[in-house]
This record gives sequence, C-alpha cells and structure tokens, in this order.
Amino acid sequence: MMPQISIFETRDDLNREVINLIDYLLQSKSTINIALSGGSTPKALFDYWSKAKCEFDYWKRIRLFWGDERCVPPNDEMSNFGMTKEHLLDKIPIPPGNIFRIVGENDPEQEAVRYGELIEKEEHFFDLVLLGLGDDGHTVSIFPSSIKLWKSSKPCVVNLHPDSGMKRITITGKVINSANYVAFLVTGDSKAIKVKEIILHRKENLNKYPAAKVAPTSGRLLWLLDTEAAALL
Repeated sequence: MMPQISIFETRDDLNREVINLIDYLLQSKSTINIALSGGSTPKALFDYWSKAKCEFDYWKRIRLFWGDERCVPPNDEMSNFGMTKEHLLDKIPIPPGNIFRIVGENDPEQEAVRYGELIEKEEHFFDLVLLGLGDDGHTVSIFPSSIKLWKSSKPCVVNLHPDSGMKRITITGKVINSANYVAFLVTGDSKAIKVKEIILHRKENLNKYPAAKVAPTSGRLLWLLDTEAAALL
C-alpha cells in the first residue's frame, strides 16, 4: 500500500494537520476513539491541541486511549500518561470518563489482559491511532528484537525494552491495522534514515522494522513529517 505523505515546514503546521484530521472524523461520528503515542513529537502536539481546542462540547466527543505505556506509576517521569496529563489533560475540560489509561503500576500481565479486553469492547477499535517512530524502527513498544509480537493474537501484550529491560504494555499489530486511520508523526533529522528505509524500501525491511508492518486494512496510512525527518525522501 502507498501511504499518504505530507511534509510540513514547522511543527505547528504538522500539529494543525492532526487537529484538522480529528475535526474531519468528528463530522461523521458523535464520538471517536483515539490511541495516543508518547515521545517528544506528541508532547508538542498536546501543547498545541490544548490551546487550539478548549470547548467542553468538543472534548466530550473524544475518548482517549494509549498505544503503549511503561510499567511505572503515572507520576513517574517515564510515564506516557503522566506526560499527556501534564501537556494536555490538565489543560482541557475532558470528562474523566473519556480517559482510558493503561495502568502502568498494575501487574503487567494482568493489565495487558484488562486493557486488551477494554479495547476489544470497542466495535471497530480505533478511529485514529497516532504513532511515533523510534530511531531503531520500532513503533509503540514493539522493537526489532521482538518483532514477532506484532502478529500476536492478543490486542495487548507485555514487552521488554531491549536495552533497559523495563517492562512495557503495548497494543499489537492487529489493533493498529484495524484502525480507521493510522498516522505516523515524525520530526527531527535523527529519524530521516528510518523514514527513508520504511517508506521507500518497505518490502526489504518488512521483517526488520515493526514500523514497516503498519498497513491498516482501511488503506488510510498517513506519514506526517517535518522537513528534517523527510530530508532523504
């Protein structure tokens, strides 16, 4: 499948495109489910989003989930939820019942089962999954060394970071590729090589990089890049 590639001069331009996509999805549904990503690029998005949209009527129509989480409490600096809370949730009037966090302080195996069951209750999983791209080609918390987990029959699994050994809970390929829209948000020149390898040489890297396995059955795959990340395309 050929993704839709958009290149932006500034991060604000990229962030605005994400908000426009969400607005588009809200035109056809009363509520939408979004899976969020961690990392520096989403952090900038969350800061932008919190300023762009402050209406309660808007936020009550959005239900937020997470693509992955480190197995730490929400007040830990490594927590994806904690970062989202600081940069988005604390600044917007979203109903608490619309926030579905992965409980990182719970027993990892039990939490993976619980969150997987929660996701499977949703009729079509997610309207939008936001993904980051690691320098090693990983996405969510599925790494090249654990790429076999991509094809897990479970919606959520526990994985270990290959370097730190920290446990993480992550959604799997079946959830990502079932989404209505999947959007990679990638910024910075450190990502340029992997962007090139995955977009231009996907077939050769299909079993090497988890990010190359992102292929939603809907056909709606977006790569939203800044000029630095897109420099080698």
